[in-house]
Amino acid sequence: MTPSEPPGTSFGVVVDHYDRGRPAYPADAVDWLVGEGPLSVLELGAGSGKLTEALVAAGHDVHATDPDEAMLDRLAEKLPELRISQAGAEEIPAPDAGYDVVIAAQSYHWFDLELALPEIARVLKRGGFLSLVWNVKDERIPWVKRLGRIVGEQEKLGGPGKELETSRYFGPIEHHQFKNWQTVDRETIRDFAMSRSNISTLPEDDRAAKVAEVVAFYDEYGRGMDGMQLPYVTECFRAALGIRPEPKLPPQPPAEQAGPTGDDDVPTESAPARDGGPAVAGPEETGRDALTDTGSIDPPTDDDSGMLLIDFR
Repeated sequence: MTPSEPPGTSFGVVVDHYDRGRPAYPADAVDWLVGEGPLSVLELGAGSGKLTEALVAAGHDVHATDPDEAMLDRLAEKLPELRISQAGAEEIPAPDAGYDVVIAAQSYHWFDLELALPEIARVLKRGGFLSLVWNVKDERIPWVKRLGRIVGEQEKLGGPGKELETSRYFGPIEHHQFKNWQTVDRETIRDFAMSRSNISTLPEDDRAAKVAEVVAFYDEYGRGMDGMQLPYVTECFRAALGIRPEPKLPPQPPAEQAGPTGDDDVPTESAPARDGGPAVAGPEETGRDALTDTGSIDPPTDDDSGMLLIDFR
């Protein structure tokens, strides 16, 4: 990715690796994130469609967007009937109040939230939700934590962060976790490594050395041609729309003053300016609660204590 390119567009050059090397999303997680369908869903940062396929399979009407043209080309190959747009979260090509749910999988941390959050609020219907999801390696298991040290800890950057917690546009954040598994073999572990932006953007020699290190790890811990089960925790968040931003109105010309009247040559008063308060889509904000964690999976710790001593060899 060059300085002039939008964040999150480094994956198009490794679209094949991304498509083969990233895990899917469990159906129960999708049900929790979106709810019973069919609903109108806008997906931001859809990529090659790892989540999109699950949304379509669940019967939802999906409009998928991504800033990366190569990713969208792959998505169009998979789902040729799908409506897609090349766009980022900061300027969404959609009318006001058009979607029941806006969802982002593994991409929210790339958004410019100062611009994206009011845009998301603008396109949501009254009572709609912003839903976010990340697949995070379950590093309570020692060999998975060792793999994380080799490939990097990008997943730990996930989560909605303070910007959403304190946003005037959304209510309290709900949180739930689901178990997920990905089968990887000696080939897909290469794709897994190459799908990560911190590895794919390395100089060629450094990138080859890092991928070789990951393959060597697999040869030590894997199960040959049978592959291995890489465990994940699917972290899910959702927040209901609270208030829509002020609508974007075209600039108004200045009010014209009337000409002189009578012999006094005193101008009449101009017409009062029209009020332009925000359009409220739901109840006003009443404060921000801490995350409501309804999940049951303990988060990974910083050391190896309390890990699940499971070895999948």
